[in-house]
Amino acid sequence: MRHTRILAVIWVAVLGVALTACSSSSSTSTPSPASTPASGSTAASGSAAAASGNITGTITVFAATSLTKAFDKIGAQFEAAHPGVTVKFNYNGSSSLATSINQGAPADVFASAAPKNMETVTSAGNASGTPQDFARNTGEILVEKGNPHHITSVKDLANTALKVVVCAPAVPCGQVATAIFKNAGVTVKPVSEEQNVGGVVTKVTLGEADAGIVYVTDVKANEGKGTGVPIPADQNDITAYPIAQLKDAPNASGAAAFISYVLSPAGQQVLASFGFLPPG
Repeated sequence: MRHTRILAVIWVAVLGVALTACSSSSSTSTPSPASTPASGSTAASGSAAAASGNITGTITVFAATSLTKAFDKIGAQFEAAHPGVTVKFNYNGSSSLATSINQGAPADVFASAAPKNMETVTSAGNASGTPQDFARNTGEILVEKGNPHHITSVKDLANTALKVVVCAPAVPCGQVATAIFKNAGVTVKPVSEEQNVGGVVTKVTLGEADAGIVYVTDVKANEGKGTGVPIPADQNDITAYPIAQLKDAPNASGAAAFISYVLSPAGQQVLASFGFLPPG
């Protein structure tokens, strides 16, 4: 009898060990498939985010004054396409901007109204990569609204009774004016030489000058304030607008993205709407 009891106890013990082993095997099984996709999904989304080239922060763009309204619109569209990104513009004569860049002014992008001023930056080693032309522009005479002095040609500007303003020779719009006067075979003595085309526009539209040489785009942008007098193609001058990322750009990824947008169909459409010609 005693022997029977001992066998029963041993049997119960063996059975308990077996049950425990089964329970342990079940608790250490491979995680359910439902948890695996979650981990994979996170990795995939991280890779997608990296591949998308998301940009953040502020992009500082130094741009020619004649680009003001077009770039303001392009900047607004770019910001809308990249929530959280801010595009900050510094508009001035291209020669002044080039000098500031070479003196160390922090900026991400330079958009010049003439190749010469871009060369000032590239020759100093302050541009990253090769500049790309994104637009062209041509000259036009801007006169007071209604053209009270009845100016019809470039030759009329040689009349010393007229107050004519132009950009300084070092500024792209000044170089355009010089070429136009040369092509037309006239000598014009301006009463003022401005540091950017905005200064010419302001003096003419405020009645401080009778006429000035500006870009076609400036006439279009100020249709309610002044009147344009077209210049024949054989007397006119065309300038290219190059754009480049700067060597020490604080926001290099933002600079590259902004330049791509300017060159894209969306950016080109905005430039065309303001009278710019496509790059040649």
